[in-house]
Amino acid sequence: MSDEAAATPEAGKTVAPAPALPIKLLIIVVAAALVAGLGGAFVIVKFMGGHSSGGGEAADEHKVEAVAKSEGHGESTGKAAAGAAPGVVFDLDPFIVNLADAPDIRYLKMTIKLEVENEGVSANLASRIPQLRDTILVLLSSKDSTTIRSPQGKFQLRDEITQRINGLLPKPGVKTTYFMDFVVQ
Repeated sequence: MSDEAAATPEAGKTVAPAPALPIKLLIIVVAAALVAGLGGAFVIVKFMGGHSSGGGEAADEHKVEAVAKSEGHGESTGKAAAGAAPGVVFDLDPFIVNLADAPDIRYLKMTIKLEVENEGVSANLASRIPQLRDTILVLLSSKDSTTIRSPQGKFQLRDEITQRINGLLPKPGVKTTYFMDFVVQ
C-alpha cells in the first residue's frame, strides 16, 4: 500500500505550466533589440568610417612624403612641393553671351579665373586681354545650353578654354580654368 499511497499524491498534483509571454510582446522586444543593434552599428560605422577614410588620406600623403624623402634627392622634393603649390591666379571680367540654341534665346553669364604657372605668364595674359576675351566669347557663343549644363559639358568647356588661351601664348602657361559664376538663362 505504501506504493499506492505514494503514487496517489503525485498523481493528484498537477504541474502548472509557466506563464507564457504573449507573442506580441515577444515580437516587440525582438524588433526593438534588432532596431537598437542596427542603429548602433550604423552609428559606429558612420563615425569610424569617417575617421578611417580621413586617416587613410593622411596616411597616403605621409607615404608620398616618405617615398620622396627616402629617394634622398632634394630636387625631387622641391619639384613635388612646387607641383602641389597653387599657381598665380589671373582674373577675367564676367562674360555674357548668347548661346547657340536655335529656337530659343538663351544666355550664359560666366566669370572665370585662370591658374597660371608664374607672374610672367600673368603679365603676358594682361597684355592680351582683347585676344583672350575674343577667343572665349567666340567659343562660348558656339555652345548650346544642353551641352554646357551637364557636368561633362562643363569639364569639356573648361579644357577648351584652357587650350585656346594656351594657343594664344608663345609658351603654354595656363594650368587650368576655374568657373566662379556659371548661369544659363
